[in-house]
Parts: sequence; C-alpha cells; structure tokens
Amino acid sequence: MNKSTKVAISLPEHILEAIEKERKASGESRSEFFRRAAEKLLKQELESKAVEAYIRGYCVMPESAEEVEAMHRAGVAVLSEEPW
Repeated sequence: MNKSTKVAISLPEHILEAIEKERKASGESRSEFFRRAAEKLLKQELESKAVEAYIRGYCVMPESAEEVEAMHRAGVAVLSEEPW
C-alpha cells in the first residue's frame, strides 16, 4: 500500500455539510471522499491539458484538403459495408 500522509484543510461550513451528506449517503469515509475527489480533479486537469495541447497542435498543423478527402473516402468505404 502507498504511504499516506494526513493533511488538514479549512472549508466553509456549507461545503463541509454538503460533503458529509454525500459521503454518508455513499458510505465512504472522509479520507476516501477527499482522495477520490482529488484524483478526479487531477485526472480532469490532465485531460484538459491534453486537449489544449491537441488544439494548439492542430492550429499549427491542420490536416490538408487531401487528407480530409482520403478520410472521407475511407469512411464512406467502411460505412458502406455495414448491414444497416
């Protein structure tokens, strides 16, 4: 198991009350709730940065008209083989 470290945080009462309601409903501990929330936020931040990098890259080097046409032809060919 990974080493754990205790941290103290300050929260407005209304936020703590909402957290307590949520975590009690799910049956998880405060530690588990905050660990899960932190992991989710970190994952969202990482995904957001990846999307931003993709968009910057696309702006620098968008696909050519030839590439668009080739993908269109490939898509039509693949979809025309579907039984629907």
